Amino acid sequence: MTTADFAAAFAALYAAHQVADHWVQTQPQADRKGLPGWAGRIACVAHVASYTLTAVVALALVAAATGWRPNLLAVAAGLTVSAVSHYAADRRTPLRRLADLLGKDPHWLERGGGLYALDQSWHVGWLFVAALLCAV
Repeated sequence: MTTADFAAAFAALYAAHQVADHWVQTQPQADRKGLPGWAGRIACVAHVASYTLTAVVALALVAAATGWRPNLLAVAAGLTVSAVSHYAADRRTPLRRLADLLGKDPHWLERGGGLYALDQSWHVGWLFVAALLCAV
């Protein structure tokens, strides 16, 4: 792994995250992905699928533009980590339980944009791990 490979993978995954989470995700997916039961699971899987496809496109564009030749198994591992961690956060309950366990102020979580901040920082943290894997 080189520093440049990691940086390129992280930049691609971060850009893809921003686009997929805010532009590609449909409103029904956003509204339903945290619901209990199958309706929520299906909406979340659909969102994570389009999110992951966006990441694949971003990584492919980096490879085409720079000549980077990633290990495809490493990229698959990185994308799997990204997808699984994204699904867990977007189902809402796991992230909320973790916030409660860590003693996050319920008022900040609900009114101050705290849940959104925790959600986005969770995703970016896991993108860091995914980029490390992709760059191997």
